[in-house]
Amino acid sequence: MDGKNSNEMNTSRRVRVATSVEKPYAKYPKSRRWFYPEYNFTLALLMTTHLVKALGVSSASMNLELYLDEVDEEWASPVEDFDYVLISSGHWFSRPLMYYEKGKFIGCNTCSEEAVRVQGKYLGYRKVFRTAFRMFLDSQKFKGTVILRTITPTHFEKEDSEGRGNCVRTRPYRRDEVKLDWNIWQYYLIQVEEFLAAKREAEKIGKRFELLDITEAMSPRPDGHPNHYGHVLEERFMLYSDCLHWCLPGPIDMWNELLIQIMMRKEGEDVI
Repeated sequence: MDGKNSNEMNTSRRVRVATSVEKPYAKYPKSRRWFYPEYNFTLALLMTTHLVKALGVSSASMNLELYLDEVDEEWASPVEDFDYVLISSGHWFSRPLMYYEKGKFIGCNTCSEEAVRVQGKYLGYRKVFRTAFRMFLDSQKFKGTVILRTITPTHFEKEDSEGRGNCVRTRPYRRDEVKLDWNIWQYYLIQVEEFLAAKREAEKIGKRFELLDITEAMSPRPDGHPNHYGHVLEERFMLYSDCLHWCLPGPIDMWNELLIQIMMRKEGEDVI
């Protein structure tokens, strides 16, 4: 192949980046959405910490109030017309929590209040996902696909000098380095159990639930976290070590690949 033909082929493979128009939610300023007019496509980021109604998240209160049977309207209200809804939640449930059902206090998890009924965090976690899935199952208007993205592990490691956690590794763990995080796997099992129960019910009424299962695949990937570097280059200071969120190329690219496969299956495309 001569140089001219090679250049022509490279040119034909170029992909033009689509331009989006941001359309903020007036009622929910933390959430965002972008409209791509060339494709008549809207992408939305709907903010929620616990999927259900939560009070005290933005305050200095040690105890957050969770209403286990009430979905958080910030994400639940806009999704009725969506074709795909991707949901997840997890690490926020390790904080002290006060549980409510039908408006009444039923107990707490690692709360600071004395003389209250103690409930484990896993009980609240299970009920939260049951409430979220129930919202989709009972909705008369929602006709789209519900996708559960399973919880991701953290990779905090100790520093010898001050005992802080970090995630400085630049390569994946070897097989003998991967450790089971019992807490994460409890969350994971609850997610999958509640998802499968909802999926069985959804199939009976013609609704589609899909699982984006990435927990085990992310366990050996400590190289994908921001660590101390979650800031722009101009900021010359060290932040806390962020070994929970994901930002670096590689690990989370797989999430997009799996999501595309799920979407292609729905549209009847060949899955490669």
